[in-house]
Amino acid sequence: MKFSVKIMLSMLCLLSLLFGIGGSLMISLSFNDSLERERSSAYNSYQMVLNTLQIVNGIDRQVDYDDIGNILNQLSNQKTESWTALRLYNSEKSVYEVGVFDFSDVSEKDLAKQNIVQQLVTNDDKRYLIVSGALQVGGETMFLDMAYNITPLFETRSAQEKVYQSVFLFLIVICALLSYSISRILTRPLSELSKTSQAISNGNFSKRCDVKSNDEVGRLAVDFNTMVDELENNIKQQESFISSFAHEMKTPMTSVIGYADLIRSQMLSEKEVYESANFIVSEGRRLEGLSQKLLELFVLKEKAAVLSSASPSLLIEELVSHLAPVYEKQGIILKCTCEAGCCLLESDLFKSLLINLWDNARKAMENGGTISVKSVMTDDGCRITVSDNGTGIPDESLSHLTEAFYRVDKSRSRAQGGAGIGLALCKEIASLHNGSIGFESELGVGTTVTVEFKGGIL
Repeated sequence: MKFSVKIMLSMLCLLSLLFGIGGSLMISLSFNDSLERERSSAYNSYQMVLNTLQIVNGIDRQVDYDDIGNILNQLSNQKTESWTALRLYNSEKSVYEVGVFDFSDVSEKDLAKQNIVQQLVTNDDKRYLIVSGALQVGGETMFLDMAYNITPLFETRSAQEKVYQSVFLFLIVICALLSYSISRILTRPLSELSKTSQAISNGNFSKRCDVKSNDEVGRLAVDFNTMVDELENNIKQQESFISSFAHEMKTPMTSVIGYADLIRSQMLSEKEVYESANFIVSEGRRLEGLSQKLLELFVLKEKAAVLSSASPSLLIEELVSHLAPVYEKQGIILKCTCEAGCCLLESDLFKSLLINLWDNARKAMENGGTISVKSVMTDDGCRITVSDNGTGIPDESLSHLTEAFYRVDKSRSRAQGGAGIGLALCKEIASLHNGSIGFESELGVGTTVTVEFKGGIL
């Protein structure tokens, strides 16, 4: 069942319940009010007759049945519209009766009681209000019954109920149409959202929801569009990654296959065979390094680093002591300035980050230079700064440095065995330490990389 139909049915049920209860309550209150007026009128009429009889036939006066009959005849002629039937009797006989009414349905009275009793009875499919009571006439206890026809009151209620049923059905139809319209209006944004999601699931990532409100549904549409933007961006990044990876793999594989086929199919000199094999080994190692870094990158994206207390200065100095001689052979001086202290780090990842940063700095200095490393302790970790006096990086490239396979100078990077993954690894390592990485560079002057580690301090 559609959500719009559910809303319509819910609204229709609620309105039907409210109209039904409200109409029934109004009719019932009106009927009860009218019935109470009839009771009050019957009581007053009965009391008037009772008082008249008691005045005309005093307590000490002997009962004159003829006189009583005459009085009741006169009252009956004057009050024809008031009561339907009247009966006066004692314990032995009926004294006076007027009107056609079967008083046998009147409940038996306690002759000792002198109070007035009202009751509703049904006689010949008509409704009557019976007023009964005892009175003292000339020292004799007599009983007076008066019947009032209140059938019109019940007929009026039945007519009102029939009219309200027609009105109720009309209102239900109107409410159904209104509920359907309102439900369509309320659910239209959700329908558009559903259509948009279906289009996106079919590959149309350019589709977006048309936001026209500021309510919860409108905010949902905004969040949905934001999610799709991020999804589209991630897909583009993945496509770019796959394309770059395929391109990165294609060139060395083509060279390896070409040289291997040359060795297999041609009669080459020993020197040519050696050079071909050497190129195959070089490209093979390049592919090996590429696959290793890719593996590290994927592992880091899924890894939760286990941090422990370590000294950044000791880790840096250890690496410098091992790598400085190697860099010196290339005319590069590796020096460090480290502040003592400890913080929470993953030591192996920390070393991997430094090696990648130094390797990038080395590749930027073809004719040698200086790589400076500085570590400073902070309130929640440490700050590492790596500076070089290499060729520098253009401003438009700074925001792309941490993208996988991105290289500022593709020809030089390829010649030096670079694949554009090192800084992507550095970014992931910094993220695992709740940190960040930033770049500052000037062409012809050099580059400075700043890494914030915010793993905490013990």
